[in-house]
Amino acid sequence: MDAGTAPPAPEGLEREIAELLERERFDPPAEFAERALLSDPKVFQEAAADPEAWWERHAGDLHWFERWHTVLDESEAPFYRWFDGGTLNASYNCLDRHVEAGDGDRVAFHWRGEEGEERDLTYADLHRDVQRLANALKDRGVGRGDVVGIYLPMIPEVVVAMLACARIGAPHNVVFGGFSPDSVKERMRFSEAKVLITADGARRKGKVAPVKAAVEEILAELPSIETVVVVKNTGGETPMTEGRDVWFHEALEAAGAECPAERLDAEHPLYVLYTSGSTAKPKGILHTTGGYLTGVAATTKYVFDLRPEEDVFWCSADVGWVTGHSYIVYGPLMNGVTSVMYEGAPDYPGKDIWWELCARYGVTVFYTAPTAIRSCMKWGAAHPAKHDLSKLRLLGSVGEPINPKAWVWYHKVIGGEGCPIVDTWWQTETGHIMITPLPGIAATKPGSAMSPFPGIDAAVVDEQGNETEGQGLLVLRRPWPGMLRTLY
Repeated sequence: MDAGTAPPAPEGLEREIAELLERERFDPPAEFAERALLSDPKVFQEAAADPEAWWERHAGDLHWFERWHTVLDESEAPFYRWFDGGTLNASYNCLDRHVEAGDGDRVAFHWRGEEGEERDLTYADLHRDVQRLANALKDRGVGRGDVVGIYLPMIPEVVVAMLACARIGAPHNVVFGGFSPDSVKERMRFSEAKVLITADGARRKGKVAPVKAAVEEILAELPSIETVVVVKNTGGETPMTEGRDVWFHEALEAAGAECPAERLDAEHPLYVLYTSGSTAKPKGILHTTGGYLTGVAATTKYVFDLRPEEDVFWCSADVGWVTGHSYIVYGPLMNGVTSVMYEGAPDYPGKDIWWELCARYGVTVFYTAPTAIRSCMKWGAAHPAKHDLSKLRLLGSVGEPINPKAWVWYHKVIGGEGCPIVDTWWQTETGHIMITPLPGIAATKPGSAMSPFPGIDAAVVDEQGNETEGQGLLVLRRPWPGMLRTLY
């Protein structure tokens, strides 16, 4: 949609959406299919014929210090080991190899604050800050296997913190910034975190919440926390305990500039992330390094058809959820892509802020949740119509099923009827996308996630375990690289 294009009158738009809902399938645009990274349906047969070879090929796209001797070790099933014997580092794969390839000046994140602040961080910028924070953590006794808690808003320092942990083999435990201090306490206690990285405050819709002051109340109940690193984010008055607390910027200034990435076993723990608790008490999901990175890198590249030299990717999730881990941090950075990160809500300071940022940064691939799409529908098509969305070429949906009407509105109003939509199914436990259309191949159906990603063996079965064409239970019949290893 070009800027200034008048949206149809509400009754006209409803009529057009109703007509589109009568279509059974939506083919990818011919130009998109011609250029797509995957455009031949034979890829499904190839992966199904030898899934281990398929995943091994994609593991080869990563940097390894030492190559694996076994792709998949099933000797202690269901505790599978992927790329056994291999060593690598997530931080190195996200940063060093791009800098070494001459792409250090490429923007990694266009960050936008709630009140209009802007920061562009290149791969070289991240590489510099990650090394210094990694050294600062080491200076405070953090080493391989020590858990580091992260409780930050959507600011670039959250990415630096995650990758600094990964660099030295310290599993990170990120807590969604909207959760209460009691949720932080529960997650830090269970994981026996040694360090907590937080902020002085966080902003939401023009208001400032004093984060560190709130966390202060629960730190006395967390004897494992030896150090608290505080990002000066809002500049508010902040309680600091001498000997335990340190400002983020001061820690970086005092730390050494170079920190070689640790050579870590493929099965070394990368992070702990607690589930939302929607079905039971939150569970600490443990993801390891080699398999997770392989699955996330491959799905990021092929589901979103990403070309790092051309695309600007925006996943609107929060880093505190698995979608943010996989498709804001690890996936895009491993692929050397430029991304957008926004601190605020989709309706602040105005209900058109998302579309303003899409136009400003030239977003080509946009990935969001159906709840957000339905909110945008309610606010009206006039808001996106104010901005030039013509660079968008692919849209995505994540987090819950998308109803057909929301899908068609997304297709019509945001995509201008020219963008394939990848409706993705996966969850914290799977680590990466499992069921999705491939945008250069699939004739998509509104409200359907379509087919398993190549290399994923999924089926719908009845109560007796027999495959069925109707409703039933979704089962995953073979291990996949990004699967959880255990509960922490």
